[in-house]
Amino acid sequence: MNVVFFNNTTLAWLTALGIAAGVALALYIAKRLGVHHMRKLAERTETRLDDIVVEALDGTRLLAIVIMGLFAGSKFLILPPEVHLFATRVAIVTGLIQAAVWGHRALRAWLTDYYQNRAGDPARATSAAAVGFIAQTVLWTVLLLMVLDNLGVNITTLVASLGIGGIAVALAVQNILGDLFASLSIVLDKPFVVGDFIIVDKYLGTVEYVGLKTTRLRSLGGEQLVFSNADLLKSRLQNMTRMSRRRAAFTVAVAYDTPTDKLRLIPPLLTEIVQAHEGVTFERAHFAGMVAPALNFDVVYWVETADFNRYMDIQQEIYLQLMDRFAALEIEFAFPTQRLHLHDAREATPAAPAAT
Repeated sequence: MNVVFFNNTTLAWLTALGIAAGVALALYIAKRLGVHHMRKLAERTETRLDDIVVEALDGTRLLAIVIMGLFAGSKFLILPPEVHLFATRVAIVTGLIQAAVWGHRALRAWLTDYYQNRAGDPARATSAAAVGFIAQTVLWTVLLLMVLDNLGVNITTLVASLGIGGIAVALAVQNILGDLFASLSIVLDKPFVVGDFIIVDKYLGTVEYVGLKTTRLRSLGGEQLVFSNADLLKSRLQNMTRMSRRRAAFTVAVAYDTPTDKLRLIPPLLTEIVQAHEGVTFERAHFAGMVAPALNFDVVYWVETADFNRYMDIQQEIYLQLMDRFAALEIEFAFPTQRLHLHDAREATPAAPAAT
């Protein structure tokens, strides 16, 4: 017998229930098949993006599927407007929460992969955790506001209050926030990473930790130098690790009484000595000037490596060979000395005529 129950016949209720079950089953099967095929695809590719998508889709909740099925079935029933409105809001809230769960799982999968690839770099992993925390906070905050708006709550006043409160909090902790965002800038822009040798103003050392508030260097003397992240980014940085080669320039000073013919031999001699070394690119050697104590010759060349020890070995050998060659040619290096020439005043003054 076709009994009417809550303005709907038994057949209508059974039809709605069948549609709800069919939609829920279809969504469940689509989820399982989609995740299965995406996982197979992810195993054949090197990119991590598809793995993150699989992880996100695998977080589809059975309760969300059931609620969506029931909502689809309710569309075939004659229900009061209030019930239809309630069902619609429940479906929307469920969809929003499910979307947030997908975003949360995707973000967590990305962070897990980031940690695994940087197991030996705890500083960058710590900063990445800050990025993940901020992203998750923003995600769930936006979800909460959207849910409240869907439930009919006027969120304009709430958002304005949060804005005013946020400004007050930001003013109170602006130094901490400045260091936090500076840390994120260091992680994302990478002006340096842990292990780089950098120079900050007059301080220099190897980066050994990049935290949320401070960056720490180990100086050549062994002590630890601690910089605020915000102050560090405001400074002029020299990242010596990023060098691909080193420029070397030095001056050779010879005595003023060196003959001209020997002076002409010096630039070719310097060129020959520098070019004889492997891994060196010669640039120039010139008679550069005449100053008070000496005649100066400038030499410029490039060492095609950033290794400081290799650079010093080459520089040392050039100096030693230069001393040997100058000794063989009897060319004297200039010393910071002064010569004082004295003249006898009696010899310079004409003799007075004899008196008569």
